[in-house]
Amino acid sequence: MSERVHDTHDHNAADGTEGDRRDGHEQVDSPALADLEAARDRFERATQRIEDHGGDAVHEAAAAYRDADELLTQYVDRATGTGRENFTAYVELEGKFSTLVENLPDDLKGRAAFDDALDAIDKRRLSESDFERAHDALEPAAQYAELLDEREAAREAIDDARTAAAKRRRELEREISDHERLLELGTADLDAPIERLRDPVEAYNDAIREVFTEYRLETPAREVFALVDRSRWYPFVGFRQPPDDLQAYVEQSSDGEYPIPKLLEFADYSHSKLEHYVEDADVLKRRVATQQTYLDGIDAEALTIDWPPEPAGALERRVREYRPFVARVADEETVAQLREIRLRTYNDEYDRLQTAAQAVEQLTSEERERLANGALADDLDSLRAEKAALESALDVDDPV
Repeated sequence: MSERVHDTHDHNAADGTEGDRRDGHEQVDSPALADLEAARDRFERATQRIEDHGGDAVHEAAAAYRDADELLTQYVDRATGTGRENFTAYVELEGKFSTLVENLPDDLKGRAAFDDALDAIDKRRLSESDFERAHDALEPAAQYAELLDEREAAREAIDDARTAAAKRRRELEREISDHERLLELGTADLDAPIERLRDPVEAYNDAIREVFTEYRLETPAREVFALVDRSRWYPFVGFRQPPDDLQAYVEQSSDGEYPIPKLLEFADYSHSKLEHYVEDADVLKRRVATQQTYLDGIDAEALTIDWPPEPAGALERRVREYRPFVARVADEETVAQLREIRLRTYNDEYDRLQTAAQAVEQLTSEERERLANGALADDLDSLRAEKAALESALDVDDPV
């Protein structure tokens, strides 16, 4: 008679008992946390099943089963049939399988299954059905290998669940930051005179856009590219650097003396007409005509100030980095307007006005309602609780 493996420590996942939950997590609604705890429970159950039957004994039986199964799989095609090669393979299989069975300990788990499998192939001619009977005979021993397979699958499930939990923790950090910012905006004075910030910002933006348009029309492309190149050392100045071939063309060709709008105009000329104006019509077509989107994108937006504005420290740094560029392209009046914005960042009321401007621009009517009724604060508490629970769960050392 074959042995059967009985699970004496399986848990009912749906029984709802407190013993199946981690301490401190009862009130946290987190699928990522639940998946991690379920994976750990699965691993614990799989490990306990192995221990119930003796860890060494299960490993020994599983190893024997896998060796036997490998032999059957290896010879199933070679040892079936009536040819000489088939008979030779059958003799090899029978010899190897007999040796394997003879060397098994008498007290091996599922020991009788190996004898039954040997009986299934103990004949002078084998068919695929004989191999199937041998595999079926090994089934009681296969269960011990399945115990180890289940524990390994549970271990992999823990790895996957930890990865998902870590990803969820990063998401929670962003969500918590967003909620904290919204709560901060909820304290804003929505009646604050934000025009004291908006008016100088709008005036400066209008001015820099106007003067930069004139700058593009009048300034050689080579000089404009030099300005763009310089911006690579100024993180707040948002010019995008040109492709290398376009940069080399503007720097090295006499065509770089033309303003950018003129080069773009030339790109639409016919070859015969273009030859009268540029050094090499083919080169201009290759370099300029293919980069019109980039050239059109060199504009004043890299030197404008967003509305609502940044916190005082960031805006002060931005204005400081903008200033040498604005001085290169604009008149003193525009530079003075930029300087005025920087002075506003030193004003005691800046933080109040900036927060109010952010609130007016960013808070939706729904968010304002959720702020007013406390729902947003409750959500933040829940997010923080989930993050804390996930961090606690991730701090646990899992099996490697």
